[in-house]
Amino acid sequence: MVFAIKAQVASPPLTTLAFPSQKTMYGGKNIAEGDTVFVFASENEGGQGLIARAVVISAEALTRKPGLARQTPRVSIRVTCTALARRRLGRNELKPYADWDDGRPQTELNFKFYRQATNKIVGISDETAAYLDGFF
Repeated sequence: MVFAIKAQVASPPLTTLAFPSQKTMYGGKNIAEGDTVFVFASENEGGQGLIARAVVISAEALTRKPGLARQTPRVSIRVTCTALARRRLGRNELKPYADWDDGRPQTELNFKFYRQATNKIVGISDETAAYLDGFF
């Protein structure tokens, strides 16, 4: 499976990045070492959207806190960047794709990342992964 993460990203150079205690949705909790992940720098923290393609070098599921009934699974990952995005893809470019049932890769990304603006790791379809590969 291929994943995407929207999170706060430190300034370049982008080589190895650590994302501790990240919220997961849409299958994101299944991320594992060796998986491909597309990195989006969160616009909520001054980022510009898609910035890199990376490979997961470590992934650790965090244990849930006792006593809380509803908890979003969290994972800490480290990734090594393999390519930098050559074109922009962020909230502004994805905003027009809001017909949730049209099956487009842009709509999948808009739905999973921007319908709820929180940072998170999400699983993405093979079609969306192929679409994102076109930005590198």
